[in-house]
Amino acid sequence: MHSLNIPCEVLSDGLRSVVVVPEKQRERAKYEIWQYEQENRQQARPASRITPVIQNGVPGVVVYLIVISIVALLAGDGTFGRNWLSVGRVDGVLIRDGEWWRTVTALTLHGGLTHFAGNAGFGALFGMMAGRVLGSGVTWLTVVIASGVANLINTLLLESTHRAIGASTAVFATLGLVAGFVWRGELMKQDRWPYRIGPIVGGVALLAYTGTGNANTDVGAHLCGFVVGFFAGILMTVVYRYIPSLKVQRASGLLAIFIVIFAWTTALRLWD
Repeated sequence: MHSLNIPCEVLSDGLRSVVVVPEKQRERAKYEIWQYEQENRQQARPASRITPVIQNGVPGVVVYLIVISIVALLAGDGTFGRNWLSVGRVDGVLIRDGEWWRTVTALTLHGGLTHFAGNAGFGALFGMMAGRVLGSGVTWLTVVIASGVANLINTLLLESTHRAIGASTAVFATLGLVAGFVWRGELMKQDRWPYRIGPIVGGVALLAYTGTGNANTDVGAHLCGFVVGFFAGILMTVVYRYIPSLKVQRASGLLAIFIVIFAWTTALRLWD
């Protein structure tokens, strides 16, 4: 009030306070107080479409790192007398001929320590983010399926001579999964539209920053991974009521591991 040149005095009895102003300034003082309350009133945040149960994303990340590490060691030693790279990489001709398992096995192969470290780091980061809202089991089952589908789509869109390896498709499928789930679940819902598309913009920005790389980067696989993962994230909002279940998480996690193992045993023909 003093800053508005309205003489005033604050009186309090310990329970409540009143502002005393001259009679001729009363209406102006009431208006100024009302205006202050309007400007400082907190806007009610719109309710999210779903309320996620925060879960532990660590187990899924640990298993992911263990799996790609084991495959790296076995492939490096040529275990079972097989060339893991030749039987497990994405191969446009052979996938078209029915060798579906390559869309999964290629996710666990890497071209060197730098390639491995990059996918391990970003995979752990995005996997932890997804695991926190979707749980470890559901996250990694969704990622395995989504990135396998993405590899298939990318291969069919390119020439049959296309060859590729690496977990980066899975990494960006995980990023897309988070973006799609957060956007469709309206976990960042605000009054203004820029906030509502924030998860999409953030996901695309990370894709552009980390997924384009150099001439050897398979940009198509990264983009397909993100897009398929994004739609998988939207699907997760539809079935979310089942996701927090411990039984669902465990079953999903075991199924994800089974798919990878089955794909590799098929590739290596271990039953022959």
